[in-house]
Amino acid sequence: MPALRCTRSHLAAVALAALLVPGAVWAQTPEHPTDSAAQFPTNHDLKNLTTSGSYLAARHASVERDAASAAAFYRSALRTDPKNNELLDRAFISSVAEGDIDEAVKLAERILAVDKSNRVARLVIGVQDLKQKKWAAAQLNVNQSIRGPITDLVATLLSGWAAYGAGDTKNAIASIDKLTGPEWYPLFKDLHAGMIDELAGKEKDAGVRFERAYKLDDSMLRVADAYARWLSRNKDDKAAAAEALYGIGATLTRRGGEDLALVYLQLALYLQPSHPLALLSLADLYESVKKPQMAIKIYERVPASSPLKRNAQIQLATDLDAADRSEEAIKILKGVIAEDSKDLEAIMALGNIERGRKKFADCAQTYSQAIDALPDATDKNNMFYYYYRGICEERSHQWPKAEADMKKALELQPDQPHVLNYLGYSWIDQGINLDEGMKMIKRAVEQRPDDGYIVDSLGWAYYRLGNYDEAVKNLERAVDLKPEDPTINDHLGDAYWKVGRKLEAKFQWAHARDLKPEPDDLPKIEAKIENGMQDDSAPPSAAAAAEKKKDDDKGG
Repeated sequence: MPALRCTRSHLAAVALAALLVPGAVWAQTPEHPTDSAAQFPTNHDLKNLTTSGSYLAARHASVERDAASAAAFYRSALRTDPKNNELLDRAFISSVAEGDIDEAVKLAERILAVDKSNRVARLVIGVQDLKQKKWAAAQLNVNQSIRGPITDLVATLLSGWAAYGAGDTKNAIASIDKLTGPEWYPLFKDLHAGMIDELAGKEKDAGVRFERAYKLDDSMLRVADAYARWLSRNKDDKAAAAEALYGIGATLTRRGGEDLALVYLQLALYLQPSHPLALLSLADLYESVKKPQMAIKIYERVPASSPLKRNAQIQLATDLDAADRSEEAIKILKGVIAEDSKDLEAIMALGNIERGRKKFADCAQTYSQAIDALPDATDKNNMFYYYYRGICEERSHQWPKAEADMKKALELQPDQPHVLNYLGYSWIDQGINLDEGMKMIKRAVEQRPDDGYIVDSLGWAYYRLGNYDEAVKNLERAVDLKPEDPTINDHLGDAYWKVGRKLEAKFQWAHARDLKPEPDDLPKIEAKIENGMQDDSAPPSAAAAAEKKKDDDKGG
């Protein structure tokens, strides 16, 4: 679907107009709770809470974006204070966000009994009417949910579909065509009018509307058109109405209107529970707010028969890895690759997970599989495949292969800062190609002066070369850029010690210890805190080490 051309501030205003409560709540569905379901309040828990206790627990759940718990606690508070309209509104919105539309409908009916103008309640009731094919009631309710450009459009599209469901194609199209508004309206109007025409057997008229929509935005219509034809084959008007809700919800997600997008996507899934695009959009929304556990449950719902199942599996694996379930993720990706051994996206996802989990020998093989599958070996974007394989080879003690891959990556993109940094530092660390290695790191810093990791490499390279004053200067800047990184803080401590700033060195090491360094590094840091660095003299520089190697070679 095309992106709506509206600002974040406008979307925020729309969300407020739609009566969304402060403190967004986010959904899993009742059938698919998140992993936090083990802590979900039981009836016994709720029975023992006071009204204020339930309210505070609900607010906390909202802050934590646990919609299921928030809805349960708000409903518990409402049972003890049934005339509290604020609790009623919050319980209603939380139920919609949770995806429990049946419960939301009950609460919406209570809201409308005291406030007939509540637009979100009208919309929810109207969607239920559509699901139950109560066309007249659906039109009445969705028309009363109108206010603002987005809600105007949604209500008009749903009303048009209700009219079509009632057998009145002419008025369905007419109601959509009468709507006027922002410049992004025509695409939605033509798309849905074309879908209605196609379902009504008016193929010529449908073709005109689809062609007009295509000219408005040819980059996005392909998906919408393919989906419209799917709807046509299935003659499913509930699914078509779900498409209207999904289209707006997906667009709002991309434009920063996550709160309102959640409502539309959940209503779309209420009408069409297996709508693959709505499921993917909802999962993407959860990922955008860093809730991989919720996204996992949604990706698992994508039907196996859907052409989007492969996409869902790859992203599911990424979220499983983010949730520290990497073995499950690896198994899923290997299954996807088994079906298509040249699926570069799946192969890269597998390699990235293995690299992130320090399975370096495995990821070297996986990236090799990706390189073997490359359709054009000369494409400069192939640099990443060689760079990532080089990292895995270097970390699995295969330096000659790693060096060759890093050089190949630079052949494809000569000024790529991360490759310059990695190869340049590796040379200096080994005491070889010192001048060229330092030039590479400096070129990387010139391109990424605010990258704390690359600046750290420059500082540590100076340290390895015995230039401690320059090491301190650059490592202090690296810490300013990445104050939370334990390795950079540890490096700065070492540099301070070498220039005689021993109290500051111990402070820096203590800070590195508190930032949870790698398990292998922790004992070394603790030993330095306790005893300092045992050899106070400057260690041989990398240059000196290189010269010694030359002498050894001569004597051999």
